[in-house]
Amino acid sequence: MNYQVVATLGPATDDEQLWRRLIEAGATAFRLNTSHIGLEDLERWLRRIARFLPGCSAAGRGFPIVLDLQASKWRIGLVETAELEPGAAIELFLGTRQEGDRGTGALSLPVPHADFFVAAKSCGSRIAVNDGKVMLQSERLHPERISARVLQGGEISTGKGITLVGSTYRVERLGDKDRRVVELAAGYTGVRFALSYVKDAAEMRRYRSQFASQVAGSAYLIAKLERHSALPEAGGIARSADELWVCRGDLGAEMGVAVMAEQVFRFASGLGKLSRPVLLAGQVLEHMSEHPAPTRSEISCLYEALRKGFRGVVLSDETSVGAHPVEACRTASMFHSR
Repeated sequence: MNYQVVATLGPATDDEQLWRRLIEAGATAFRLNTSHIGLEDLERWLRRIARFLPGCSAAGRGFPIVLDLQASKWRIGLVETAELEPGAAIELFLGTRQEGDRGTGALSLPVPHADFFVAAKSCGSRIAVNDGKVMLQSERLHPERISARVLQGGEISTGKGITLVGSTYRVERLGDKDRRVVELAAGYTGVRFALSYVKDAAEMRRYRSQFASQVAGSAYLIAKLERHSALPEAGGIARSADELWVCRGDLGAEMGVAVMAEQVFRFASGLGKLSRPVLLAGQVLEHMSEHPAPTRSEISCLYEALRKGFRGVVLSDETSVGAHPVEACRTASMFHSR
């Protein structure tokens, strides 16, 4: 097999010697999630990587840097990292940063997306945060505020994704920050752009057109399939994309994990019909975020995915914040020669 291993860089891999080891262990591309990086910090990352790659013989020529754009994905605004306890009261409000006591006695969480509050009026009451690791139950809806209760506790922090389970409404466009990221990347070679929450083929055509007017030459665009509507539209989406990623984290948060598993299984059976390579993302080797070895289940699922036709995997927490990023890359690439 010959396939890609995309390693996400972050606090755990903010070191050039580690980059070399990641590449030697099998990484074939680096990913930066721009939703978690300010523009100044992103430029520093790009400058450092651009200086590093020419001197790294293991990287070879044309080693890609993937910039993951927010696109229509909803995320929590600027907050202090906190552990939410089941039963706790939460107030979601339209804003960019956490505020002090708003007089409700509930922890306030900013959501800087007006369409999130519009969508909340027409869907169920469950709200998934951080790929469903935290679950909320909405109790009262207001035009720019939602009172909720924690159903399933866990950690929340700045920039984590937030999803209204069952919602299909979003404003599909590149935001101001995304456009500035694209402008910033114009001075660097080998940059690819991953677009979050692509809805359907029509939206992907709009993105292709927008990039054509903003970027000199043809941009390499990756469509992230994270919405229920995107899977049956994959063939049409592929006609305007260079690569597809199936992202199980947000798919599971949107449709529930059982339905997600069924839909991804069905999707995988038709991989041979698609005109573009498809990569698998979402907790591929999640166990290795804390442990030096994968579970047997993870290895079995990885092998099965590659045999079904997935052309590679995307490692996220495993390499960005995990304790064993090099081992995760080595494990992800273990079937390269088989």
